[in-house]
Formats: sequence, C-alpha cells, structure tokens
Amino acid sequence: MDFLATIRRPIATEMNDFVVLFNESLTHGDGLLEHVLSHIRKRGGKRMRPMLFLLSAKNYGEVSDMTQNAALALELIHTASLVHDDVVDESSERRGQASVNASYNNKVAVLVGDYIVSTALLRIALSDNPQIVQHLAELGRTLAAGEILQLSNISNQEISEDTYYQVIEKKTAVLFEACAGLGAISVGVAEDDVVKAKKFGHNIGMIFQIRDDIFDYYDSKEIGKPTGNDMTEGKLTLPVIYALTHSDSQAMLTLAKKVKAGTINADEIAVLVEFTKQNGGIEYAEQKMNEFAKEAQKYIDESVKPELKQAYTAYLDYVIQRKL
Repeated sequence: MDFLATIRRPIATEMNDFVVLFNESLTHGDGLLEHVLSHIRKRGGKRMRPMLFLLSAKNYGEVSDMTQNAALALELIHTASLVHDDVVDESSERRGQASVNASYNNKVAVLVGDYIVSTALLRIALSDNPQIVQHLAELGRTLAAGEILQLSNISNQEISEDTYYQVIEKKTAVLFEACAGLGAISVGVAEDDVVKAKKFGHNIGMIFQIRDDIFDYYDSKEIGKPTGNDMTEGKLTLPVIYALTHSDSQAMLTLAKKVKAGTINADEIAVLVEFTKQNGGIEYAEQKMNEFAKEAQKYIDESVKPELKQAYTAYLDYVIQRKL
C-alpha cells in the first residue's frame, strides 16, 4: 500500500497550495541567503506535519487561508529549529543531505534560522487569530526548552525512561500535537474537539520519535545517519535505556556513562548497540509504539469523518512502519 498517496488523496489540492506558499516563503532573490534557502527548499521531505495539520482542519471543517498561514508558520518554526539543532549537535547531515552548518558554517546557519523564525512570525500574524498566535508562541518556547532539557540530560548520570519521554514530548510530540490541535482551531471547533485532536497528535509524535530512535540501531544510507549516531552525540534512547535498566551488566553501564561523558568510541558503541538488540531493547520500544498506536486508533474510530478514516489510518500505519 502506498501510504503517502493515501494520506494525500483527500487534501491534494490543499497540499499543493501549501507547498507553493512554503517555497515562496523561503525565497529571497539572489545572494548567499537565497543559496542557503534553496538548499533548505531542496530538502523538501514528506511534509508529514503539514499533512496532519490539513487533515485535522478538514476533519472539522474546511481548509481556509487562516489554516494555510498557521500550517506554514508551524512548518517554518520546525524548519528553523532543525537548522539550529544541527548547529547545536554539530551534525553534518540531515536526512542524507548536508546540513546548512556543514555546507556553509555555523554563523550562516544561525542567521538563516533566525530569518526563517522571523518569516514564521509574519505568517503567524497573517493567521489573524489570537488563539493560533498564542499556541505557536508556546510551541517555539517548548521546542527550545526541549533542546535544553536534552542537553542537560546528557550530563545527568541517571538513566531514566521518564526523562526520555519528557525530552521527546518537548522535542517531537509537541509538533504533531500542535498540527492536529491548530488544524482544528483554524476552523473554529469546540475546545473538547481540540483536546481530542491534540491527544491524537501527541500519540503520533511519540510513535514518530520512538521509530526514529530505533533507526539508530541499524545502518541505512536512506536514513542519512550512521548506526549509533545518537550515542555519539551523548544521547541514550529508549531501546538502550530499557536494556540497561533490565540488566545487571556493569560493563554496559560503564559504556553508557561513557556515552554521556562523550568519551565513547565507535567500537564501544557497536558493543552497546548489539547489547541493546540482544536484551530486548528494540522489541520493548516497538511495544511502546503499539501502546500509543492503540490510543491513536481509538481517536480515528470515534472522531474522524468516514471519508477521512482511510487517510488517517494510513498516516498512523506509515508512522509506525516507515523505513526512513
């Protein structure tokens, strides 16, 4: 089944309009800024967040200019956060493409990220809805807080599943939650429906990040990052956290502490990755994804229009089963 085609089908026209707006917003004539913006435009991606935004709006009403401006603002905030994150993480690649900081330098990346944030602010203003303005402002704060929490967690010697969830809620789930919630808000629905939509988005976001973290235990050119890249950056994700907390191996715990200290080498990472696989880490992470998926499916069954159920189900299935 072509999940992405099924997702796009009921919002094809609206997605085409969104892509045009997005590309126009990231265009600036000639010069260095345009070169960098062109580099970012080419990244494209599958537009998972805008698709959820537009599906949510269509589930409760009709996509309007307010919807499109809010969706664009959110995607621009997300785009800027990725540019800045790559600087913070000293990443050289983003989904198989050279990062802005690697292609240019950190100064250019930070300034272009700031430019994109300002462009997002303009689109937020054009949405002309105080509730949307407030939610998107809170989103920006939460994303920044999530990055800081992740940085502080690297130096924290405690290995905690709860802390892991706190980080991915602020870094990833909040974006999907905002897409589903703001899509509903943009068409003027009751608060109860907004809360339900946001919960669905939250569950989708948690699944999305856990799946992303599982990728780090396998080598794939399509994913665009080497095996153990998170550990190289000092991050312990759900699979290894489970394996460590359900084993009495002091040797593996010592390696985990080296991850947090930033002193681990590639061979040691390979050992820790293999330990995670052999001690149920991947299976546990998939189990947690399925728990979030059950909650998401309940929303689809109870709150989604019949003509959109197939697209929503394909969205959920894709997030769980995606390979990159």
